[in-house]
Amino acid sequence: MRRRLSLSVAAAALAVLSARAEEPRVDFDRDIRPIFVAHCLACHGGVKQAAGVSFVYRDQVLPPDGWIVEPGDPAASPLLDRVTETDPDLRMPPPEHGPALSDEEVGLLRGWIAQGAVWREHWAFERPTAPAPPEASRSAWPRKELDRFVLRRLEEQGLEPSPDADPSRWLRRVSLDLVGLPPTPDERRAFLEDVARRGEAAYAAAVDRLLGSDHFGERWASVWLDQVRYADSRGLGNDAPRNAWKYRDWVIAALNDDLPYDEFTTKQLAGDLLPAPSVDDLVATTAHRLTQTNDEGGTDDEEFRVAAVLDRVNTTWQVWQGVTFGCAQCHSHPYDPIRHEEYYQFAALLNNTTDTDATEEYPTIPAPTDRADHQRVSELLQEIHTLREQLWRRQFSVVAEDSLWRPAHALRPWTNNDAKLVVERRDGREEFRTLGVVPRRTVETVEANPPEGLERVAAVRVIAMPLDPEKAADDSEWGFVWSHVELEVVRPGAAPESVPIARLVGDEPHPFLDPQESLNSDSVEGFAAYSRVYGPRVATLLLREPIELGPDARLRITINHRQSALGTFPLVTRRGAIEVSDSPRLTRLASDDGLRVLRDRLAALQSELASIPTVETPVMAERPDRLRRTQRVFERGLFLDKGELVRPGTPAALHEMASEGLPSRLDMAEWIVDDANPLTARVAVNRLWARLFGVGLVRTEEDFGSSGERPSHPELLDHLATRFSGDFDWSVKSILREIVLSSTYRQTSKASPDAYRRDPENRLLARGPRHRLPAETARDQALAAAGLLDRTLYGPPVRPPIPEGVWKPFFRADKWADTAPGDAQRYRRSIYTYTKRSIPYPMFQAFDAPSREFCTPRRLRSNTPLQALETLNSEAMVECAAALADRMRSHGGALADQIRYGVELTACREPTDAEVEVLARLAQRSSGDDALRDVATALLSRDEFLTK
Repeated sequence: MRRRLSLSVAAAALAVLSARAEEPRVDFDRDIRPIFVAHCLACHGGVKQAAGVSFVYRDQVLPPDGWIVEPGDPAASPLLDRVTETDPDLRMPPPEHGPALSDEEVGLLRGWIAQGAVWREHWAFERPTAPAPPEASRSAWPRKELDRFVLRRLEEQGLEPSPDADPSRWLRRVSLDLVGLPPTPDERRAFLEDVARRGEAAYAAAVDRLLGSDHFGERWASVWLDQVRYADSRGLGNDAPRNAWKYRDWVIAALNDDLPYDEFTTKQLAGDLLPAPSVDDLVATTAHRLTQTNDEGGTDDEEFRVAAVLDRVNTTWQVWQGVTFGCAQCHSHPYDPIRHEEYYQFAALLNNTTDTDATEEYPTIPAPTDRADHQRVSELLQEIHTLREQLWRRQFSVVAEDSLWRPAHALRPWTNNDAKLVVERRDGREEFRTLGVVPRRTVETVEANPPEGLERVAAVRVIAMPLDPEKAADDSEWGFVWSHVELEVVRPGAAPESVPIARLVGDEPHPFLDPQESLNSDSVEGFAAYSRVYGPRVATLLLREPIELGPDARLRITINHRQSALGTFPLVTRRGAIEVSDSPRLTRLASDDGLRVLRDRLAALQSELASIPTVETPVMAERPDRLRRTQRVFERGLFLDKGELVRPGTPAALHEMASEGLPSRLDMAEWIVDDANPLTARVAVNRLWARLFGVGLVRTEEDFGSSGERPSHPELLDHLATRFSGDFDWSVKSILREIVLSSTYRQTSKASPDAYRRDPENRLLARGPRHRLPAETARDQALAAAGLLDRTLYGPPVRPPIPEGVWKPFFRADKWADTAPGDAQRYRRSIYTYTKRSIPYPMFQAFDAPSREFCTPRRLRSNTPLQALETLNSEAMVECAAALADRMRSHGGALADQIRYGVELTACREPTDAEVEVLARLAQRSSGDDALRDVATALLSRDEFLTK
């Protein structure tokens, strides 16, 4: 009986499985997740988790933790009961939150559960695999494997690809795309002759010529600078100038050199942590020093430093991962499996850099203005860095030995003003501390008895601390700068005796301010916790020679503070302790010949470096481990409301980050370009595709997550991503070459009315790309056609003509001095134009360029009358029209010949007779120089000129 029952159960199970095998397979990510996003996540997502249920996380939906879905059994699944409930008080979603699920959606849920409720991660969080290119029914059409994916999709929709574009049209398209400049008439004629002679090989040769051009980097750098919010000003408040242009030049050079994208990424995120970093490696890190700073008086620099760190977190995820990670700053992500605490784990990776929100923009490096000096400056910086490290370690390893020190006692402090100093006993020693408000330029003096039994002094150590060391570890206090420090011995009945100090040894190897400046009586710099203090800081005064104390002698230390932060907050030592040592080791340290040799060598290197023309460029640098910042969760995203302490890390929904010990920024950078990362290559190739075709395979370039748009061609995206990171070894030029030589890219942009109706945005790729040029290309093309373009590479930003009344900066020292007509600086490529966040360049703003205050993953194109007004009336375009007219006139021949030349210059094709006739009539309505100038203005304002 039992055997027959088992057989009947087995038969029934086989029957069910057979029936299910015939059902269409329901894919969780494709079919079910969109239902959850549309109907459920508002109440059961990452932010609000009503009844303890979230449809973002598997363990809250499926057994054994969650139990609203019983895999394989729709009837036993509470989820299905609630979405099919007719009682409005019980139905999900409730009527006030939206309509009930459609029959189709309920059917998909039922089918998914019946088929085992297999949960898949969102498509973008699964590592791409190289799909097999589909068979092509039109074997002659595909030129590249990517064409096969496009062709299959077209055939599924009953569409056909368009014919090839005219060779001249293709050449203009690919030239504008790859170098941002139109082909010259000579280049066009040479290309057409080559096509006639060699056919397909001519197209490849043209692409290789363009990819090898130095102007390639200029065109694609402007795309990248949108991502990393590059500007020549600091933003916010004063929006004062910032010397960041060496980073812009680095991007151009890196793209021209085809620096592999993984290295391009690593250098920008952590170039300073690479072994023996070069100038280029350091300048690359300026990418994350482009955050806005607020140096207005009275602002809290810690608030804006933290804001900069969080901006770096959000920008890193937008640029390299295409995920709206910033949503998790205040709460867990509403749609994607990224928890609130994971946001701050990632922030911890970026929160240990030395920069602050101060005016000086430390840390900086002297980046050579001439690229020919990069190698030598790299060598100098590396040797200087090594020598400073050696000097510091040899000294600090001795002075840091606590056994050498004993605390002074009987402290008596006072100041030169109304600031109050008191003495407290803590942890077995006396400490001085300030009370209440401390004025600027406070001088603190502390007298103390040496330790009992100490008859001579070799060195004095001062431990400067925050008022509340425990709290300051998470909520730092304003720091201090010792502009001058003086040591004296006070003996009964005698005037204070000055004690010569040989060296001041600080507690970090590469401080912003030179600690030795504290020994200079005229200095405003010196040993410092600049501009915030998080914990105890230690300065050791090594005496030139030991001093004998004698009976009742006291030590007197005077610390002069001459600096304030942001002109408002005095940088004064708020709390401190004094320790004394008589160790001969410290005496020997003060006169060590080996250290003197190192210092002499260091001075020589610094002198040579100073002789090379450089510009101070802000870069990233890491705080020493002993001064590492902590990171806590910010409750509701507020940096003043600190929650639990977190370690550096990455979200659990993605691959693990490899590290030895505490993860670093370099570990983070390598995690981003790791082969296991499912997002990096996809996001990069999608960005390139979007610039070529006007829209990405994933339209929402900024959001590859659950709330973003799914790819129009998923397999094509993965094909390109795996080719990019695998076959092409992260070569941007190689993947671009693959795309622009494809049949998909070569198609004509013309299409039938029916094709436009069925696919108005060309998402199916049944025709070639056609869209308005970006702002920079529109201007550069006009300069090129007019024969005005200055093709010089690199250098400081330039300031071409700007309309009167536009330039009214809050920071009045930032002047815009127009260059005179004929000055080459006036005609530089647009990427070199000074970018001020608060006053964007008018033409760029009219043509939708961002202000660069924040990361801009994609520009949204508009069509407004301002664009026509710019091309017709702006000083730059009027000057281009006049120069184009002169160029047409100098071509010689009849009016018709001059017009034909003008059309070739601006449209890269021969004009029709009808066009020549219309333009000739326009010329005949004017006289003299204005005749061709009117024609030139019309040519530079046409839709064809401003459209790719």
